Amino acid sequence: MKKHIVLLCLAFGLTQAAMAQTNLSATPPRVQVANGTLEGVAEPSGVRSFKGVPFAAPPVGNLRWREPQPAQNWSGIRKADKFGPRAMQRPVFGDMNFRSDGMSEDCLYLNVWTPAKTGKEKLPVLVYFYGGGFIAGDGSEPRYDGESMAQRGIVTLTVNYRLNVFGFMAHPELTKESPHKASGNYGLLDQQAALRWVQQNIAAFGGDPKRVTIAGESAGSVSVSAQMVSPGSKNLIAGAIGESGSLLGTLSPTPLSDAEALGVKFAGSLGANSLADLRAIPADKVLEATGQPGSPRFSTVLDGHFLPKSAIAIFSAGEQAQVPLLAGWNSEESGARGILGQDTPTPENFAKNIKRLYPDRADEVLKLYPGQTEAEVTQAATDLAGDRFIGFSTWKWTDMHVKTGGGKPVYRYFYERPRPPMTPEMGNATPGLAGGVIRDSNAPKAPPAKGAVHSAEIEYAMGNLGSNKVYAWTPDDYKVSEVMQAYFANFIKTGNPNGKGLPKWPAVTKGGPAPVLHIDVNTRTETEKNAARYQFLDQLMK
Repeated sequence: MKKHIVLLCLAFGLTQAAMAQTNLSATPPRVQVANGTLEGVAEPSGVRSFKGVPFAAPPVGNLRWREPQPAQNWSGIRKADKFGPRAMQRPVFGDMNFRSDGMSEDCLYLNVWTPAKTGKEKLPVLVYFYGGGFIAGDGSEPRYDGESMAQRGIVTLTVNYRLNVFGFMAHPELTKESPHKASGNYGLLDQQAALRWVQQNIAAFGGDPKRVTIAGESAGSVSVSAQMVSPGSKNLIAGAIGESGSLLGTLSPTPLSDAEALGVKFAGSLGANSLADLRAIPADKVLEATGQPGSPRFSTVLDGHFLPKSAIAIFSAGEQAQVPLLAGWNSEESGARGILGQDTPTPENFAKNIKRLYPDRADEVLKLYPGQTEAEVTQAATDLAGDRFIGFSTWKWTDMHVKTGGGKPVYRYFYERPRPPMTPEMGNATPGLAGGVIRDSNAPKAPPAKGAVHSAEIEYAMGNLGSNKVYAWTPDDYKVSEVMQAYFANFIKTGNPNGKGLPKWPAVTKGGPAPVLHIDVNTRTETEKNAARYQFLDQLMK
């Protein structure tokens, strides 16, 4: 009898302990930041997440088209258990899936995933900027989710920033009212404000403000290069990762006077005769106008403030952030149609289009991008289209940083893993221009990609293949993801991507052949084979 009583007591005690542990783990985590107390979510993985955290005041009313202002304090406990609204944008890319709380001008929120249990752990930090051509995208997209990186010991953030006309319109009245006599680049200034927020608050999440790496893909990669050259942010970062694109040739800045003229033209199309008129127009009407024929494309501006001079001038002078850089691009950043149009891929048609694009230097181009058969022409046209779109600008970024980056290491990759076929339930969906899918049956059909299309690497690099149900991922895909994410995680932690069990990835050095890491099922380092292509395109920039 006594034995049974002892066993019952032991069982009761174990049950009580288990319940206490369950209640402890179920207690929502709280963090004190400069503006107040946040209450996040304890994820089943052990990671703590804090979503929809304001890092600046809502840019609405008279704050529309102004530099981001400090976030307001709050009293009590602020729930941080869901994503904030995404920036104003039109649905232009078929591969963007959002978990955001709707769409609004009030969009300046960030999200934090941390493995730290206290504020004393001083873990490395990753701040990721989404892509989307500065006209679309959001920090809630599953492919950028930070939980997987957090499980590798990294405090990971995604950051919202203003887009399109709200993020990049310049106007003479905006320039006049600015204390810096600059306008445009509000989206980049949002990113900079988020980096300042990180410096002030990340220690509370267990992060080390001295070990902040910024990363991004496409427009996000361009943003990383922009933050590297901007005087206001280059001292806020310790490392940089760029996936496809830089200011040195992609979404390059427009001179302020030209950007102001575009702003005046746009205002006129809305019947707005003043800045006050523009600010009085509802946000959805302003956004709708950006989709009208003839509407300007708003992007980065050489404003004299965020960008005091061109990125190439800053890199040439060695005035960029002197930090380790890891950057690369994909094997099929653009398709052959970018060169051939609707022409069939014959040597004659290829030569005709090259002469159209490069009337004075066609023979040089045909030597660098040769093609004598239909397959060779298709590949040559694909290579040239990808280089013109984004490959060259990424190469130029790494090349300049090798030369003027103060001896900090530069690692260059070439991503080659094609996505697998789509899952059967996707039906007749067509690959989209942004690497996603187009479900419109009337959309132009593109030939199937044989290489890694633009944006294809994101889920691999961030460890988020499982969040994308479009593709039938295979064990090989998970193998590539494990390798690529490990390289990224090592770089974020140490400034060096190399680590145990990974193929050796040497840094690029001045002079001599440049090593390039080819990322695929058989990841390996090869000597750069196409430097002559990029050196030729570089001549055209000068």
